[in-house]
Amino acid sequence: MYSYVPDQVVDGPPLLVLIHYCGGTAPDVFGQAQGGKVVEAADQYGFVIVAPSSGRCWDVVSDQARTRDGHGDGHAIVSMVTHAIDKYGINPDRVYATGDSSGGMMTELLLGLYPDVFKGGVAMAGMPAGCRGDSESGSGGGYSGACAGGMVSRTAEAWGTIARSLAPDYSGLRPRVQLFHGDDDTTIDYQNHTEAIKEWTNVLGLGAAPTSEQDGVQLGQHQATRQTWVADCGVPVVDAFTSHGGDHGPSDALFLSQYLIPFLGLDQVGPVDPYVAACDAAGTGGSGGQGAGGSDSGGSGSSVGGSPSAGGGAPVGGGGAVAAGGATSAGGTASGGAAATSGGASSGVGGAMSATGGNSTDGAATGCSFPSQRKPASPGAPWGLLLPLLSLPLLRRKRRGSGEQDHSAASSL
Repeated sequence: MYSYVPDQVVDGPPLLVLIHYCGGTAPDVFGQAQGGKVVEAADQYGFVIVAPSSGRCWDVVSDQARTRDGHGDGHAIVSMVTHAIDKYGINPDRVYATGDSSGGMMTELLLGLYPDVFKGGVAMAGMPAGCRGDSESGSGGGYSGACAGGMVSRTAEAWGTIARSLAPDYSGLRPRVQLFHGDDDTTIDYQNHTEAIKEWTNVLGLGAAPTSEQDGVQLGQHQATRQTWVADCGVPVVDAFTSHGGDHGPSDALFLSQYLIPFLGLDQVGPVDPYVAACDAAGTGGSGGQGAGGSDSGGSGSSVGGSPSAGGGAPVGGGGAVAAGGATSAGGTASGGAAATSGGASSGVGGAMSATGGNSTDGAATGCSFPSQRKPASPGAPWGLLLPLLSLPLLRRKRRGSGEQDHSAASSL
């Protein structure tokens, strides 16, 4: 577990869980988030980032992984959320997730398994929550090869039933989701984007037709189509981008803060999630956990978060084509983006913080260092130090750009 706490955090800060691609690590995905200016947004708006790190593909396909509190990878990540809430004073009503490739799959699975924990998520090149081929066993790990190959298609109602079955006792407001996928993705087939739209519109009680559709949206170096579904209370709850000609990731449009931050409401201060607040104010209660059947319009058609035409040419996120480190149920395919930007290892620097008698003190470098890390595509503060937290007191303020590895949160990674 790695944490990023800006110098200035808001009171009761939101939490963004940043989940790496297949074969990646927390420092790798943090570099991608720097490239998309999400880290800069954390500094600006005062929210905290936590990144789990496994160095492998996240398991989203096994029976264990698909069981709430079943000691799978998702359960481990939620235990880190619980730890961060206690340690950093996080507002438990303002928790969100985002990830690319395997991290995108995990993001969608977490929204299904823990709709009471996450208020929303942003998934890039992911898969629908619970995606698995009919002939695939639930005893494996990694992700579904059938789904990766685009061979799994279901009705919206069938997908919705799968998602709802992940947290069968939950009846509250379901998390909103933003999706990105390249239609030339040869690693995780674009069909998964179509199927994910079916799943989440059904889960959120929306019709098949989007509230609005916009072509010619600049997404990295490609043109994209943006489809948005708006809830009855006027808030965008499904926001789907298709990058035309975009590769896996898409690699030129990872973690773009201009879309991600406003969709999740991380640019807004307050004790209540903006979607929840808007629905409560409207008296609609939002979209619950029911199946589809509502109107196709689903709402007022208000504008969605982030300017669709905002600044083209966003920096490449730096997530390389990393082999999936051992065969998984996905057939050992690679994931994690297009060609990696080059860059040497990011080593630990001086001024490490050590725990002595339960107190944190500034001292010399301890020899801790991050694993080899891709150079961020745009300049920004590196994660800096690797800090083993054994008995450190609650640290609400840290030097900007500092990172820490937290070993005290229980996980099964």
